[in-house]
Amino acid sequence: MPTKVLYQTNAKATGGRVGHAATADGNLSVDLTRPKELGGNGAAGTNPEQLFAAGWSACFVSAMALVANKMNVKLPADVGIDTEIDLCNSGDVYFLRARLNVSLPGLEREVARAIVDVTHRETCAYSNATRSNVHTTVNLV
Repeated sequence: MPTKVLYQTNAKATGGRVGHAATADGNLSVDLTRPKELGGNGAAGTNPEQLFAAGWSACFVSAMALVANKMNVKLPADVGIDTEIDLCNSGDVYFLRARLNVSLPGLEREVARAIVDVTHRETCAYSNATRSNVHTTVNLV
């Protein structure tokens, strides 16, 4: 089956972890700062790991809605994902670890687990993009 591009965007970052990032359409424009743990001074702004966590969370919720719909299950209105991203290093190698803590209140645990598993294994673009290169744990909370 041929690949169909559903959406395309671009963003430009300048200054690295102490700079600015913005999308070409102007919908996102953020100052970038280092967290205190990486020598930052606590200045207002965000960092790449926070942006990644927010994007993965949003993508996963939308992907769960697709999976639930196919299963004829209505997702609860207060569905949520708390995505934790760790920036790690070993010697000169830097890498990420992730924990997705998924809340599906009101759903039977087996149904919720099935939705989460299919979402992570097949549907979420971020989960698919990071498979085999970001150690990821998906928890149903």
